[in-house]
Amino acid sequence: MATLIYNDVEKILEDDSPIIDSCKEIGVPFGCKDGLCGSCAIEIAEGLENLSSRNEKESAVIKDHVNIRLACQCSIKSGNVRIGRFV
Repeated sequence: MATLIYNDVEKILEDDSPIIDSCKEIGVPFGCKDGLCGSCAIEIAEGLENLSSRNEKESAVIKDHVNIRLACQCSIKSGNVRIGRFV
């Protein structure tokens, strides 16, 4: 089991689950949901290694920002991931 954390909210997910639905529940803003607009960009405060690898869509939008991910494009592999803020 994996845990997505934002402030005092913890969402338990199955390993290898997309995080999009849990992020919607905690208030992450979404636009296109296809990795093109960047509206769902989140800063990962802890557990970046517990997320899936960045795909081409994320790399094109986020560029070199290491701790920033697009919530619509990544999955939580296992462990804990703490969201620091919405970008």
